[in-house]
Amino acid sequence: MAQDTLNQAHKQWASRPDDERFTSLTSMADALAAIRRRSKAATVPSRAIHAAPTPDEAGLLVVGPDGNPVDLTHWSFGQLTQRAGAPAGYLRTLPPPLVADCINVGLAQRPVEDLGVLLHGGALGGPDTTSFPSLAAVTGPAYGRVWNVDVVVALATRFGDGVTGHFRVPGIRGTALAEVTKENTTLYAGDRDMFVFLADEDRRIEVTNRRDGQPGSLARGFFVWNSEVGSATFGVATFLFDFVCQNRIVWGADEYREIRIRHTSGAPERWIGEVAPALERYASSSDASVVNALTEARRTKLGDGTPDEVRKVLEARFTKSQAGAVLTAHMLEEHRPIETLWDAAVGVSAYARGITYQNDRVALEREAGRLMAGR
Repeated sequence: MAQDTLNQAHKQWASRPDDERFTSLTSMADALAAIRRRSKAATVPSRAIHAAPTPDEAGLLVVGPDGNPVDLTHWSFGQLTQRAGAPAGYLRTLPPPLVADCINVGLAQRPVEDLGVLLHGGALGGPDTTSFPSLAAVTGPAYGRVWNVDVVVALATRFGDGVTGHFRVPGIRGTALAEVTKENTTLYAGDRDMFVFLADEDRRIEVTNRRDGQPGSLARGFFVWNSEVGSATFGVATFLFDFVCQNRIVWGADEYREIRIRHTSGAPERWIGEVAPALERYASSSDASVVNALTEARRTKLGDGTPDEVRKVLEARFTKSQAGAVLTAHMLEEHRPIETLWDAAVGVSAYARGITYQNDRVALEREAGRLMAGR
């Protein structure tokens, strides 16, 4: 039988270079703390900086108010060209002297604004340095930076090293890892963003009617992601699942719930006030509370449980065609019509499996989680 999958961790596993893979939360926190120590955030007027080609005209630099040049990263180049009102993709095809002229003209012609810049010294895992040779980010002045190291330290404080506690790097098909290596880890961080996937596969939740009337068990897992430079929101997703395969795909996912926080000026406070307590509650929740929630969802009728009312409720949440697809998917999956919140969540998840695009699929899975919660 096909199962619901989450591919976020798989994408990280498939794309991260060796130096962005970590075998414990503690080693990850140490590396990110080193980045934080050699980082400097500042606010500068847009007219106080300008682009210039390198002496050999093979690359591009940004010169700050103090006259000191810094290199651009691929990411900060895109942010700077956006501030200048120029297309980054096209500029990447031009000679550096011409690119510098285009950026400078763009910055001069647009209204003066304050820019939030982040400078990095050295590479991830390299020696500390007091110089700042790299421009890592160019954002607006209201950008609320949540530092990657703060997120990872908070996770380590609550969950330990991510290797030996209940919540740790997940095993393969339910079998715990003999050793967490860079090949099988689910802990990733670079100078642009970070991603953590931890799971509690020891204290599995027994479910009497997992699928098609058959019993089964579920483990708890969560993703946490963040970017210091504006390449992603800060977010947390929690879910239940059957197992994780060698390629770090999550199979049999249920109750996918997500909190996303944009990096506005209030983002650091929202991390402290909203997300951290939510993770704390999730980690400390008893198996009984999860089972009770599942049981309640199975008892709670969707509307009054009749076919017409069920369709009406679904069409209020989805398009008419989506609602029809959910009803059909549940009938094929469970061989009976939708009556309860649990049935609806199963139907939405079954329908989502056929969606081609990951973002659309996750949005539907998120809606299934809202259904389960009665929201």
